[in-house]
Amino acid sequence: MGTGRVTIGLYNSYDPAKFREPHRRALARTGDLALAFGMNLALFGFPIPEEAQTPTEIAEWVAGTTSIGGHGDYFIQLAEKGRFMKFPYPSKGFPPQLGEPILTTSKPIPSKNVTVSQVAGMVLEGRSILLVFGLGPHGVPKDASAIPRYNLDVTGGGFSLETCTALGAVVGALHNQVGQ
Repeated sequence: MGTGRVTIGLYNSYDPAKFREPHRRALARTGDLALAFGMNLALFGFPIPEEAQTPTEIAEWVAGTTSIGGHGDYFIQLAEKGRFMKFPYPSKGFPPQLGEPILTTSKPIPSKNVTVSQVAGMVLEGRSILLVFGLGPHGVPKDASAIPRYNLDVTGGGFSLETCTALGAVVGALHNQVGQ
């Protein structure tokens, strides 16, 4: 049995109508993490301009305006490898093809709480997972955060981390245990 696939999911809770600098920076940084650690990247509810619709077009559009990740080259490579996709906001659930959704949060619901070791175990058993990160000052809204069956606090102590810090911590900790 092989290992499952890991997808990093960015949930836009900034501005649903206008693409802003925090969107651009988070995409460039997360694309780097996904490429470096063999993971996929999925966006939820991002206001992408109509002229950039395919994954490669979106990556090229973002790359043209950033110096992060080799001026966006890593993000483009991720898209060209078919490991980047975008979706509308989930209403009833996250796309099942992305795997078991796991909300990353500093305030896990005790009955849903899982550890990094448990998540790594899922991946090593061949299960695919979607790590859901909120991009914005308030994280993932309550309706969407209620969807995942599992919550992951990477710190284990309820420490609230800035999004890019949390991304690096979760991806690094999981990669350390899964070794993909």
